Amino acid sequence: MKLQRTHLPTSVERTWWLVDATDLPVGRLASEVAKRLRGKHKTIFTPHLDTGDYVVVVNAEKVRLTAGKDSAKVYRRHSGYPGGLTTVGFRRMRALRPQRVIEIAVKGMLPHNRIGRRMYGKLKVYAGESHPHQPQNPQPLELGIRKVEV
Repeated sequence: MKLQRTHLPTSVERTWWLVDATDLPVGRLASEVAKRLRGKHKTIFTPHLDTGDYVVVVNAEKVRLTAGKDSAKVYRRHSGYPGGLTTVGFRRMRALRPQRVIEIAVKGMLPHNRIGRRMYGKLKVYAGESHPHQPQNPQPLELGIRKVEV
């Protein structure tokens, strides 16, 4: 009986993608970005290898939540000390650090291990329209997600 061998990719060609987050729902945007970071859109996808692409997200300050959830969404972090819980609402987080909203959502959808940390490093999020990645020539990524009505 002959064993079948698994052929692993020897080199991965990485593409740079550009996503405009204007009026897109956070969760749907994050799931599509996480797929690109993991490389699940490629035929060479392997769960134990980093086969993903780079993703640049612009206009993070214009991202939305669906169905009026922007008043209920809360971000929590803990310092590790007694009484060290800090909570920040979605509206305040978007006003202070809009890029963190997308970063937190995408990070939660990636694997929680070494490979996930490498994938997360390929995510570049910017609050405004401009970004320093023009030399990489990022391709516009059409996600097919309906924009949230304001």
